[in-house]
Amino acid sequence: MDRTSALDSAFLHVENRTAALHIASLALFAGPVPTHQEVRAAIARKLPLAPRCRQRLVGVPFALGRPVWVDDPDFDLGRHVHRAAVPAPGGHAELRGLVERLLSEPLDHTAPLWEDWVLEGLADGGWALLTKVHHTMVDGIAGTDLLSTLLDASPDGDAVRGDDWHPGRAPGGVRLVADAVRDGVALRLSELTSLPQTAGAALGGGLRHPRAAAESVYAAARGLIGYATNARPTDGTSLVGPIGRDRGYAWTEVDLARVLDVHRRLGGTVNDLVLAAVTRGFRELLLARGEEPSAHKVRTLVPVSVRHPDQRGHLDNRVSAILAELPVEIADPHDRLTEVAIRMRALKDSHEAQVGEQITGIADALPALPLAAFLHLAFRMPHRNLTTVVTNVPGPTRPLYLAGRRMVATFPYVPIGDRLRSGIAVTTYDGRLLLGVTTDRDSMPDADVLVDGITAGFAELAALAGTRTGRTTHRKAKVAR
Repeated sequence: MDRTSALDSAFLHVENRTAALHIASLALFAGPVPTHQEVRAAIARKLPLAPRCRQRLVGVPFALGRPVWVDDPDFDLGRHVHRAAVPAPGGHAELRGLVERLLSEPLDHTAPLWEDWVLEGLADGGWALLTKVHHTMVDGIAGTDLLSTLLDASPDGDAVRGDDWHPGRAPGGVRLVADAVRDGVALRLSELTSLPQTAGAALGGGLRHPRAAAESVYAAARGLIGYATNARPTDGTSLVGPIGRDRGYAWTEVDLARVLDVHRRLGGTVNDLVLAAVTRGFRELLLARGEEPSAHKVRTLVPVSVRHPDQRGHLDNRVSAILAELPVEIADPHDRLTEVAIRMRALKDSHEAQVGEQITGIADALPALPLAAFLHLAFRMPHRNLTTVVTNVPGPTRPLYLAGRRMVATFPYVPIGDRLRSGIAVTTYDGRLLLGVTTDRDSMPDADVLVDGITAGFAELAALAGTRTGRTTHRKAKVAR
């Protein structure tokens, strides 16, 4: 019985009727389409490697503690692996419509928080697998790890141990309360006993290494100032506002080798190139809507993984974030990339991500009930601090298979909520850079303008690299590669 962290449970507290907070992936496979029995058998044999897939969340009575993961005594794979036919003629538009409908539906909180949908009937003879996993269960990296775990590294299937799983006994209400009280008391005692030691170590370290201590304090202060600066509202725009429950979803891809070549020729990081292309997309969308693409109009949340190498494979959330303003006011693609690179380097140097990690650590020590009440209130108050979210998670570098069929591509999906009407997720797989764009379907019927603008952003950077070989982003030393 594992207790969720404050960050894990936060995704439960802020979910509502207009914000289904599952992450997802749309994987395209080469044919022929496997039978339903083949798919279920392929996934079933991998479940021992992902115990969380057979666990559900149970709340603590009176919210005296955060929810816990327990074995689902009624686990039935049939509740999680489904099949649907793409309407004729099975083209991109029909697949997109079905995927959007499925992504708009929330997961069942009374069962393990994931589901797979085999989508057949594609005109090219292939098929798709839509995987949905609640954000309480995984972050972006953990979601990628889960996909790699449930699929195979070869068409013949991976060798796995036999399945001897039997659900553990479900805890009763008395035990849930007792364990929550015990864990809370243990945490408070740990804080009290460690405080003198921590304070002593900090004081001793400061006396022995005053310069390092001063730099640490300065870094923390810069991070706090960075977050405080981004607390100011963005300029008004139609990109932010009330949203409905229906989601729009579009996807596109770019040749990864071409992106890496642009990275080598123009400098910056690959993530800088992604953000520069996304900036072009939002600039095009604003112009198409007759809005001035001025400064301080588009601020994005950029998740930053704080997962250590030995924590790979753990299904939970270990992520912080930085807040970046996208320079949509800049028309020249090279100047736009340069500005993005400079801003991202400054944000990394400001230690905002480290401060965010410390804040989530503090939240773990707070009582569950007032923290939940605060989250419910905070995410229901109108604000203009964010415009979108852009997440970039490296994916598998080798081909993966399900039921002997090769996965051709996997497009990521990031959920949106509150007043965010769009989100962009990026991943890599087998030589491709793959992007998924989530939108509120009602308020963003022009989402294709954004997607086409992002694609054009990559194309103009590639053209720029070809005509300005060797030119790099500069201004203030060299940008990190």
